[in-house]
Amino acid sequence: MGTDLLSKKNIKILVVDDEPDVLETLEDLLSMCEVTSASNFEEAGNLLDSQYFDMAILDIMGVNGYKLLEIAKEKEVIAVMLTAHAVSPEHVKKSYKEGASFYVPKDEMSNITTYLEDILEAREKGKHPWRRWMERIGNSYCKRKFGPNWQENDKEFWAKFEYTRE
Repeated sequence: MGTDLLSKKNIKILVVDDEPDVLETLEDLLSMCEVTSASNFEEAGNLLDSQYFDMAILDIMGVNGYKLLEIAKEKEVIAVMLTAHAVSPEHVKKSYKEGASFYVPKDEMSNITTYLEDILEAREKGKHPWRRWMERIGNSYCKRKFGPNWQENDKEFWAKFEYTRE
């Protein structure tokens, strides 16, 4: 699919991270979009309050990403959680439960355009974006990172999670 949906729709994206190299990398990877960057919570909050964004990519740890997720949801901005330090099944669940559309470990950041395309495609088709997340990240990355039984600690949650696949 490439970057068709991202470039055709002139998507406005807010990228929030406290690491300048991450901001720069995401700006480069998302050059087909209109990208605005913020390096802290206050700056990001002000931008969300004063400008329109289609999507927001939010670092979890360094910029109070879950609070920014709450603000993004209030503004009806599609939010993607990005993290290096909060890579755990618990943060996957929290991101899902709190309304993020995707959860991306920073070492998967090079695939960000694919993930954003997945979200846009899912929305166009009336599907849940986490269905693709499970296909792209859950069934491969998470099994490698956390082990083959990474969902065992909360079987009930993950059983319900599977229903979002349809």
